[in-house]
Amino acid sequence: MYRMREWIAAVEAELERELALERLLGSSGVRSPAPVPAPVAATRPAGRSMPWERARALARDSAGQPLPVVPRTLEAALGHALAGPLTALTPPSPLAASAMDALLPAGTTVTPAVVGLAAAAGHDRLVVHRRPRVELLLLGEELPGTGPLLASWPAHHGAEVIGRRSVAGDPSSSRDAVRRSTADVVVTVGGTDTDTDTGTGAGTGARLLVDSVAVRPGHRMLLAGLPPAPGGRPRFLAGLPGDPTAAVAGMVTLVVPLLRRLGGHADPAPESYRTTTVQALSGHPHDTRLLPVRRVAHGVEPVPYDGPGRTLRGLARAHGLAVVPPGGVPAGTDVEVLALPGA
Repeated sequence: MYRMREWIAAVEAELERELALERLLGSSGVRSPAPVPAPVAATRPAGRSMPWERARALARDSAGQPLPVVPRTLEAALGHALAGPLTALTPPSPLAASAMDALLPAGTTVTPAVVGLAAAAGHDRLVVHRRPRVELLLLGEELPGTGPLLASWPAHHGAEVIGRRSVAGDPSSSRDAVRRSTADVVVTVGGTDTDTDTGTGAGTGARLLVDSVAVRPGHRMLLAGLPPAPGGRPRFLAGLPGDPTAAVAGMVTLVVPLLRRLGGHADPAPESYRTTTVQALSGHPHDTRLLPVRRVAHGVEPVPYDGPGRTLRGLARAHGLAVVPPGGVPAGTDVEVLALPGA
């Protein structure tokens, strides 16, 4: 009897994921019968959001192998990840005892300092992983300011933004927009509210990976695998809420870890650090909360203007997002802070 209940719970979870994917893709409502799930599917009860840490790890691991390697001049390699260790080409060298000594490991992000080191080691070109290509589709209900806010995030994390455009929020328009995109990762903004019929319209063949995350704001974020491109390279669809802070939460939770792994970077998560909060940070009763904070003399404190309708003003003053566990934390607590680009 226990096994039967476990199996039923797993099938209900699979049906819930299919329904969420239909909302995301704007499908016709016709779906194939739910497959018999693998035993691991029963570990997630139906109707429960995925834990924040697990969602980040799943987004990272879903990328599989990094994108193919390409040669680039030193300047053009900026922002890419090294496909192999950087070694000295002209030993003996003050940089390394032999050409076999690795100056930097594979996966290192190419920065101006890395370019200088490579030049001193005798390189004029580097073999790096291709940048993931990203397209942002702003659906009808996306709030003003959210699109421009998100546009710099992929480039900051080693990706190439090949387009940012507004799309009518009806399923047919959004479906065609996703189908025609040549991006490795299509990011839609808006349309993740499960109480609406708006979807991103990717058409059939997508595989839902994440349908909601136990994080506030932004718990109604989604991640799906799209049908592979010619040649078999993987493609992905990330659905982010239209609210600015919720969309940023979706970026750091799903999109950035995915892009970092696709690009071959050794550090797939957003830059983070640990510090002390000088004020109490309020939390959600049972979900992780990503709270805008700013640096002060002895740690971080929450920024003002983080309430409804004022999120952009709060983000503009913030230096990072504090990861607040359920229930919140008192002043003097050590917390993880996710850095914001340019802050």
